Amino acid sequence: MDGADRSGARAPDAHEEEAGDAAPAGDGPRLTGRQRLAAGLWPPRFSRAQLIVALLLFVLGLGLAIQVQSTSDNSALRGARQEDLVRILDELDDRTKRLEDEKQRLEDQRTELETSSDQAEEARKQTREKERQLGILAGTVAAQGPGITLTIGDGAGAVESDMLLDAIQELRAAGAEAIQVNGVRVVADSYFSDGGGSIEVDGKKIDAPYRFKVIGKPQDLEPALNIPGGVVQTLEKEQATATVARSEKIVVDALRPVERPDYARSSSR
Repeated sequence: MDGADRSGARAPDAHEEEAGDAAPAGDGPRLTGRQRLAAGLWPPRFSRAQLIVALLLFVLGLGLAIQVQSTSDNSALRGARQEDLVRILDELDDRTKRLEDEKQRLEDQRTELETSSDQAEEARKQTREKERQLGILAGTVAAQGPGITLTIGDGAGAVESDMLLDAIQELRAAGAEAIQVNGVRVVADSYFSDGGGSIEVDGKKIDAPYRFKVIGKPQDLEPALNIPGGVVQTLEKEQATATVARSEKIVVDALRPVERPDYARSSSR
C-alpha cells in the first residue's frame, strides 16, 4: 500500500465530488452558476442615474409620437396633386383679398365721416348703403351681379337634402353673396330637409332639376364645386348630373319677408 492508503485516506468518487460542489460553505448552501445569475438579475436594481435616463427616454419617445401624429394629420394635403394645392392657395389668397378690401372700405368710410363737411348727410348715406347690403344678406332685397348657375339633374331620384346643403356651404366658402334655389332665397338660417320623397328648403318643396342662382366671383365659385371629391363628383357618383355656367349678370330676385323681432329693440339713441 502507498502512503495515502496507509494514512487511511482515499480518493473521493464522482458522486462525492458532485455533492461536494453543493456542500455548504460556511452556514448557507452554495449556489450554482445559473442560480447566481438569476439572483443577480432579479429583483432589478436601478441607480438614480439609470432612472433619470429612462425618464428622459420616455419623454423623448412621447414627444416623437405626438410629432408623428401631428404630421399624419396633414397627410391629406401632402398627398394632394400640385394643381389642387395651387387652387387651395388661390382660394386662400382670394379670401384674404376680400377681407383686406372690406377693411379698406370701412377705413374709407371712417375717413369720409371724419372729413366730410356735412357729417350728418354722409352718415345717412352710409347708413342707407349699409341697409342695402344687409338687405341682400338677409334676403329682403333683390340683387344682381356676376356669378354662376348650377343645375343639378336627378333622374335616379338619389339626390338628398344634405347634398344640396353641401353645395350651399361650398359656395358660401368660395364667397357667394346671394343664392336662390328654385325660387327660394337661401340665407344664413335656411335649412334643407327630406320629406315625402321630396326636398324642402325652409319648408317649401322644390323638385328636380335643382337650379342654383349664385352671385359672386365666377372664378372662385366654379372651381369650388369641381374640386376632387367635391360637390360635382359626389353628385355624379349618385348618378346625378351637375352643370355649371358662368354669367356676367345673375339676378337673384326671390325675397324673404321682413321679420320684425317681438322683443329685441335697438339700443342706439
